[in-house]
Amino acid sequence: MIEFRAHGKLFVAGEYAVVEPGQPSVLIALDRAITARVTEGRGSGSVHSEEYGHLPVTWTRAEDGIALDTEHHPYDYVMATIDLVEKLRQEQGIAPRFHDLRIHSQLDDASGRKFGLGSSAAVTVATVGALDRFYGLGLTQRKRFQLALLATIRVNPRASGGDLAASTFGGWLRYSAPDRERLTRELDARTATDVLADAEAWAGFDVQRLPAPEHLELLVGWTGSPASTTKLVGVVRRHRNGGYQAFLDESRACVDDLTTGLQTGDTSMTLDALRRARVLMQRLGASVGSQIETERLATLCDVVEAAGGAAKPSGAGGGDCGIALVPADTDLAGIHRAWEAHDIRHLSVAVQAPEGSVDD
Repeated sequence: MIEFRAHGKLFVAGEYAVVEPGQPSVLIALDRAITARVTEGRGSGSVHSEEYGHLPVTWTRAEDGIALDTEHHPYDYVMATIDLVEKLRQEQGIAPRFHDLRIHSQLDDASGRKFGLGSSAAVTVATVGALDRFYGLGLTQRKRFQLALLATIRVNPRASGGDLAASTFGGWLRYSAPDRERLTRELDARTATDVLADAEAWAGFDVQRLPAPEHLELLVGWTGSPASTTKLVGVVRRHRNGGYQAFLDESRACVDDLTTGLQTGDTSMTLDALRRARVLMQRLGASVGSQIETERLATLCDVVEAAGGAAKPSGAGGGDCGIALVPADTDLAGIHRAWEAHDIRHLSVAVQAPEGSVDD
C-alpha cells in the first residue's frame, strides 16, 4: 500500500488579489491533513471517500481518457487528477495499471461539516503524491504542485492555487499564481509533460518560505457558517470597477509589509499589516455589495483586537474561519471564552512544518 498525506491551509493575507497572476499572498499549512492510500486494482479503478457515500466510485479506461462507471457523478478534483496523471503516465511510456484509492480526511468535524481548511486542495495534492509514487513518475515537489494546479483548473478555472502550494510545501509561505487561463490553453494544445517543463507558461508563479512570527501566537476560530469561495470570488470579479487596481496595490503593500515583518521579527509591523488586511477586505466587501466579513467574523476579530492582537477573515470570508495573531502574553483563555459566548469555535490547529525545498 502507498500512502500520501497533504495538509490543510489558511490564508493569512492577500485573498481575492491572489487570483490575479503575479499578485502575492501569505498562507500557512495546518497540521490537519487528508490521507490518500493506493493499492493495486483489478479490472477497474475505484475511489473510496466520504464524499461519495458508502459505495466507491469506479472507473475504467476509454480511448480519450478515464470513464466513470456511474452516471451523473460530478467531475470533481479527484477524478480530474486521476485523468491528468493517466495522461502524464502515458506520455512517459509507463504501463497502465488500475488502482484503488482510499481517502480519509481530518479537515472536517465529526458530523462532516467542513471547516474551510482547503479540503479540495489537500485531496488533489494527496492524490497527485500517491499516484506519483504508485507509477514511479519521479515528480519533484514543485512538479507535484504544478500537476495539482493543472488538475484543479480543469474543475475550477479561477482557482489561484495558493491552497495547493500550502498543502504541498507546508509552513508559512508567500505565494503568487501563474496565469491559469494561459495554462488551460497550453494544456488543451500540448502534452502535460511539455506544459510542466515550459517555464514561460508558469510566468507569475512564485513561492517563498517565510519564518513563523516571533513572540506571537496563532489562533483560528470557526464561525460554523459555510462559505463558497468560488461564489464569492465570482461576485468580486463581476463587480470589478475603477477602484480594483487600487485594491490590488493596497493588497500587495499589506503582503509586502507582512512579509517584511515576519522576515525581520518586527511584531508591530506584522500585526499592523494583518489589521490593514482586515480593513481592506471590509472595504472590498462594501464596494461589491457582498458580506465578506460576516457579523460573527466581525465579532471574532473584535475580540482579538480588544486583547491587543490582530485578526481577519481567512480566505474568501462569508463564513468559515478567522485567523488571529496575538502577543505571547495574551490571555488566550479569555479570547476562547469570548468566542464561545458568540458560538465561535476555537480550532486546535498548528502550523505544519515545512516539507522539502520550494525550488525542487
